[in-house]
Amino acid sequence: MRTVQKIAVVDDDAEMGRVVKDLLTLEGYEVAQYLSASEALVKFKTDRPQILITDHKMRDIDGLMFLKKVQADYPEIVSIMMTAFGSIETAIEAMKSGAYHYIVKPFKNEELVLIVKRAVEKSKLKQENKILKQELNKSFSLESIIGKSPAMTGVFELIKLISGASASVLISGESGSGKELVARAIHNSGPRKSKPFIPLNCTAIPENLLESELFGHVKGSFTGAVADKKGLFEEADKGTLFLDEIGDLSLALQAKLLRVLQDKQIRPVGGSQLKNVDVRIIAATHRDLRIMVKDGKFREDLFYRLNVVPVRVPALRERMEDIPLLVESFINKFAAQHNSQVKSISPEAMAVLMAHPWPGNVRELENVIERAMVLTRTERIEKAVILDSALEEAKHSVEQLHADRPTLEKLEERYIKLVMSEVNDSKDEAAKILGVSRRTLYRKERLYGMVADDVQEPQEEENGN
Repeated sequence: MRTVQKIAVVDDDAEMGRVVKDLLTLEGYEVAQYLSASEALVKFKTDRPQILITDHKMRDIDGLMFLKKVQADYPEIVSIMMTAFGSIETAIEAMKSGAYHYIVKPFKNEELVLIVKRAVEKSKLKQENKILKQELNKSFSLESIIGKSPAMTGVFELIKLISGASASVLISGESGSGKELVARAIHNSGPRKSKPFIPLNCTAIPENLLESELFGHVKGSFTGAVADKKGLFEEADKGTLFLDEIGDLSLALQAKLLRVLQDKQIRPVGGSQLKNVDVRIIAATHRDLRIMVKDGKFREDLFYRLNVVPVRVPALRERMEDIPLLVESFINKFAAQHNSQVKSISPEAMAVLMAHPWPGNVRELENVIERAMVLTRTERIEKAVILDSALEEAKHSVEQLHADRPTLEKLEERYIKLVMSEVNDSKDEAAKILGVSRRTLYRKERLYGMVADDVQEPQEEENGN
């Protein structure tokens, strides 16, 4: 079924306006006639047309001024200017003011009908582009997180599901993978978004000050406590407290944090009174807390309090198809920050980025793009700039294999992990590079805890490896 296009005709000459209305109504359009620009502007607030046909010379508001106002408030409307003063200057001014086209009075009916048909096509194209952009934004991003890979769309869906609740969330993922961005997205997508989001890196503050930072202190409670101080729990009241690298908390502080999560109350250092707090806790770590629990380095009861909703952020090597989207985003970001003329990246440079294992994840990619833009003096980032930076990172990764003088067994484990990351976990490619069969590779992975126990061993001939 064809959608009827709405057209507004604005002309203080009632007879002229009626002629245009009747002509276009016969062509199947829904046409509204207005005798003044001010009348039309009021109506547009509730009944907006796709096409506007306006006269140039009108008594209440000049047609050009009217056109500028419409384009500023409703840029999706496609405008056509009618004028009896068919000078080139008028036409140029109309186009500068945002008109799609202009027509000189008196005009032939078929001439107006043709211009309107073309304007309708442009209107439809504008609408399709708008919908496409909305879909792209909806599919490929959430807050500042960007991705179209299955791994990231899964994270987006999980964020939408859990953002409305107050349950604690534990975000896991490698350093640089974007754990804080996920935490902010959860906060900003939920009912607490108008309240504070307070981030704290548990490794950035000395142990003896961390308790005061979290719970606050009273005057005189320790040397240097010259006044009462609110802790981050109080500052985040009704909002969200993000505890990054939670695995680095001492066991003593873990016990105090557990008490707060259970009782929803805090006691400032040196204080005697309890204070009620309503805070959603989102914690993050790059460590495996389950192993830390087994080793007695993390409290099991606190782990289960935090791990009500687990969210895993994939490493960049697990979502390589997101790299072009991320690169485009970083180029736009740093072009504005550094007043750079860079607008794109060459296919050869992109190929280098796609081949790199990205041990530093999204943070490393962002740094590489920023560096490349600072060093690029043209509108396009070329392979040489990227290659230089990426190879430096790769060289660093290889150096780290033996930096601490590991045993042969440990060195083998590290090298297998490096190769697997470079080939995006393709066992066939990794086995070829390592010079072993897939079965041997599987056994090595299992030995080093790189695959789950329930993963089946591949069936193939050993070929002596």
